[in-house]
Amino acid sequence: MAVNTVDRVRMMRYNAFQWRFELSVAKKIAMALGMACVTGLVAQLRVPLPWTPVPITGQTFAALLAGVLLGQWWGGISMAIYAGLGVAGLPWFNGWAGGIGHLAGPTGGYIIGFILAALAVGHFTDRYVKARQFPRLLGIMLIVNFALVYIPGLVQLYLWLNLVKGSATSIMGVLTMGLFPFIAGDVVKAVAVTATAWAIVPKRAYGKEVDRDRR
Repeated sequence: MAVNTVDRVRMMRYNAFQWRFELSVAKKIAMALGMACVTGLVAQLRVPLPWTPVPITGQTFAALLAGVLLGQWWGGISMAIYAGLGVAGLPWFNGWAGGIGHLAGPTGGYIIGFILAALAVGHFTDRYVKARQFPRLLGIMLIVNFALVYIPGLVQLYLWLNLVKGSATSIMGVLTMGLFPFIAGDVVKAVAVTATAWAIVPKRAYGKEVDRDRR
């Protein structure tokens, strides 16, 4: 009985991702918009910190998960929709904000990083069956998060502080405001999204995996 239940769960995961892989463009756009809405909602899970203009939010979790759920291109498109509609004025950036001023502000680089993160996570989880093993998946999540989200985020924060605010902030000062306070929380979020992804992603090929025939 237990074996049959496990097999049914595995088949449901496989069917769901194969279905997603074979969807029409219109339905993929709808799913990308839905994930953008989820990102807008978790952006409001916001904890401001008194010494930095960068708050703690749930956006990173959503961006990483978008790559898993929608794949490389559509995961990235979902985050691009989130950024684009926010710039157009839809108030779903953190703190119910919108407009190009928010993207050009101290946290705009992180939003660009969400697009890159979803693209990268989607690439690895869609193209490599072996990338769906928990240790490798966690490694991908951590590297993507701290490289592709934080590098553009920190660069823009540095430029904003020095050129817009005129505060002559050092690189260490920028790291203190834009990286160090978030490391522990982002590790927790990476573990959480990895556990979620590992639970839902099929452990066999469903699309165009390059290692589908390797053992």
